[in-house]
Amino acid sequence: MKKTWIRTGIILLLSLVFFYFFFKNVNLKEVLSHLTDVNVFFLILIIVLVPLHLVTRALRWHYLLKHEKEGISFFNRFAANAVGFTVTLIFPGRLGELAKPLYLAQKENMRKGFVLGTVVVERIFDIFTMCFLLGLFLIAKPFYSSYFNVDKEIYSRLQFWGIIGVAFASVMLLLSLSLYFFKKKTMKVIMFFLRPFPGKFSVKVRELLDEFIEGLKIFHSIGNFLMYVLLSFIVWLGVIFYYWIMFFAYNIKISYFLLFPYVFLTMVGASIPTPGMVGGYHFFSKYGLTAIYRIDDNLAAGMTVVIHAVQVIVTCIIGYAILWKEGISIFQVKKLSLNNEK
Repeated sequence: MKKTWIRTGIILLLSLVFFYFFFKNVNLKEVLSHLTDVNVFFLILIIVLVPLHLVTRALRWHYLLKHEKEGISFFNRFAANAVGFTVTLIFPGRLGELAKPLYLAQKENMRKGFVLGTVVVERIFDIFTMCFLLGLFLIAKPFYSSYFNVDKEIYSRLQFWGIIGVAFASVMLLLSLSLYFFKKKTMKVIMFFLRPFPGKFSVKVRELLDEFIEGLKIFHSIGNFLMYVLLSFIVWLGVIFYYWIMFFAYNIKISYFLLFPYVFLTMVGASIPTPGMVGGYHFFSKYGLTAIYRIDDNLAAGMTVVIHAVQVIVTCIIGYAILWKEGISIFQVKKLSLNNEK
């Protein structure tokens, strides 16, 4: 209990720090005026497009899950994504990353460890995909520098975050590949570090790891692997399109290609385990809008609040509607996640 309170306190403190920098150098009256200074047609289009990434993620997930069970309902895959994001948006600690696979495992009567393994693969490819798109933006500088110029310091910071992303994803990928292709040796190393823990705990970890490794079967099929890579790009190009429409809603004309670094930064902000992505997402979104596109601080803050609010409200409505249909409360899903986190 004490551990939970300490973790919650750290997360809330982190949110407050990011919020401080988000509201720094802004005029609240001007920010509030930008909340309504938006093209209604494009705002409606943004609302309609919110579920797009849930659809593309559900389609992509099929190529990871099919190794365990054929004919998994598209609706259940979509629902698991919606419920997972809803939990992440409401509770701190990114519990949705656990809620999503556990919800699907329960609905489809699948092994929990296996479905958890597929989500790890998803996150690895999410990071790699956006790092690749960021790399294209950085490499293509000579082609757009004549009409779109970014300060050298900003390029340097983008390269830094890109390197961090690639490094983290590479470590996760290497660990996953080691578990799958060199299972016995890797398991020996893991079990060595588990020796100080009680026997029941070690056995439970071993069982979960065995199931988790099964979730990595995509690495054994080149066809499925390539299809998954293609769909990963479709997922993120769709997310970028969503943000592109946001710029139109504020009558800001920016090339679709030039949005790659901004969406990369929002991904970094969203990965910080604050409730509802509050703080981290806001800071990195505003930073990207002001530093890369030289948008006014007040307008950048207003745009960020609007786009974040739309995502949270629409996603939570979808998530709650699914849970209501199933007769499940959001707190039951949270409890399921916490029980499996221990």
